[in-house]
Amino acid sequence: MTIASLHAWIVRIPLKRKVTHASHSRTETLSVIVRCQLKSGETGWGEGLPRKYVTGETVDDLGPLLREAQVERQLRGGWKDLAEAMALCRSLMIGRPDDDRHCFGNSIRCAVEIALLDAAFRHAGEPLWRIAELAKIDGLPKPEIHPERIRYSAVFTSMNLPKLMIRCAKLRYYQFAAGKLKVGIAGRDDVQQARWVRRLLGTSFDLRIDANEAWLPEQLEERLERLSNLGITSCEQPVAHEHVQALSHLRRRIPVPIMLDESVCSLEDARRAFNDGTCDLFNLRLSKCGGFLPSLELAAFASKHGLGYQLGCQVGETGILSAAGRQFATAVGGIRHHEGSFDRFLVKEPLTKEDLTFGRGGWAPRLHGPGLGITVDETAIRRVCVEEGQIL
Repeated sequence: MTIASLHAWIVRIPLKRKVTHASHSRTETLSVIVRCQLKSGETGWGEGLPRKYVTGETVDDLGPLLREAQVERQLRGGWKDLAEAMALCRSLMIGRPDDDRHCFGNSIRCAVEIALLDAAFRHAGEPLWRIAELAKIDGLPKPEIHPERIRYSAVFTSMNLPKLMIRCAKLRYYQFAAGKLKVGIAGRDDVQQARWVRRLLGTSFDLRIDANEAWLPEQLEERLERLSNLGITSCEQPVAHEHVQALSHLRRRIPVPIMLDESVCSLEDARRAFNDGTCDLFNLRLSKCGGFLPSLELAAFASKHGLGYQLGCQVGETGILSAAGRQFATAVGGIRHHEGSFDRFLVKEPLTKEDLTFGRGGWAPRLHGPGLGITVDETAIRRVCVEEGQIL
């Protein structure tokens, strides 16, 4: 299998509503879409969402990173089977040599890698979820039976109390089992909001919180102590990455399990987190972790070292990453929670002809068909395109 062309678009995806958390507020997102066309005729698609406050890069780094990485030279030889395709993707290097975290450029790498894998698995007639079996990653938990459907959890972003109560009523009516409350936002009473969620959704509702780096280490014990009697199952990224080392000693005094997100974007980050004892769980997001295979390796690392993990998403993901997340969720066992597939509820241009939005209770079906199992709408991509260019 030889690549005929690799094309990239920078697209501006408008959101249906403003999304606010402690680190950022947005009404749109700039994303990178990559199309891989094989000489045999198959087409694969990938997507990445650069976030400067997560992995360091922005869409402006797309061209320089691809030139510095000499992607054309790395991919020139192609592959003869899926084993070689996966090996090629594993060896794909896009980043900066002076990056000690090994995560700068991860979202762009994700877009390229998933496009290659989608094309390769389409050519082989295999769904992408089979990659977990074929990649043979040591320690990676796999489900005994690949599920026919995945259950996603809800997210409570910044909203006033009346809107929060309405959201809770809807989630109760539609029978959601889990959700994440964004905390640490100026003007919002975290304890009051968490109490209302618990009161309206009951003790069986799995409630976790996400501070998005909002708190200082010296605030953490007091903030979590006030929430500890509300059955919070985890607190995601409570402090900024530059303060994450403080969690090594704070964790022993904190009544809530700590999940790292912005501080775990690579295997190097994961090793540091484990060695320093800064967390109990990882939040894995395909874009920030560099793609499908790096995310599988992070899940395997967590499992081997007694840590939990969930599959997260980034605000503004289109149907391409929703499909990739669905394939990942189908392939990997032991995932605590699934986030994503907000397509119809959040993005004005999902870029896929299929509607991948989860349904009642957060349930969504497994994707069948080869590769990602979706059809991408190139007309929609051109409609929201900001810039485009040939990679090879």
